[in-house]
Amino acid sequence: MHEEGAHRLNWGCGEWAVPGWVNSDLKEAEGVITCDILEGLPFESDSFDYVVSIHALPEIPYPDMVPVLRELRRVLKPGGILRLGLPDLEKAVDAYRQDDRAFFQISDDEMASIGGKLVAQLVWYGYSRTLFVRDFVEELLLKAGFAQVHHVGYRETRSSEADIVTLDNRKRESLFVEAVR
Repeated sequence: MHEEGAHRLNWGCGEWAVPGWVNSDLKEAEGVITCDILEGLPFESDSFDYVVSIHALPEIPYPDMVPVLRELRRVLKPGGILRLGLPDLEKAVDAYRQDDRAFFQISDDEMASIGGKLVAQLVWYGYSRTLFVRDFVEELLLKAGFAQVHHVGYRETRSSEADIVTLDNRKRESLFVEAVR
């Protein structure tokens, strides 16, 4: 359970509003605050103790990446944490090179070749516009003004907010990072 009074944002939640979180996405759904982060989030500055985003950032085009991260930083309280779960390009390439078909979430009916699975998963049916590796995301976060960046594992945190990891999913294909405002 989150600390009493902790305010937390689930940015890029899709159609799945998670109870106990402020849920925000471009898509309209019940319990979701619909907005386009490129036009600014409808929240005051310094509003959230932490923000979590799982596999939403890849949908942002590269030129908009730093402005989007700056907007997420803006809504964090000083010392607040941004936790990102992102598809890990290195893991996907390693799986491709090792012919690890089980790594990919693309069915054989859709793409039978290992190369087809790699590409289909990397672009995630046309939704993904940006790919990620550890040092790239770290550089983006530092450019966006975050003070510290920590690479963490699935369901692991360096923050004092134990439940910041509750939205983690897609363990096998993801990298996780926490940035401190």
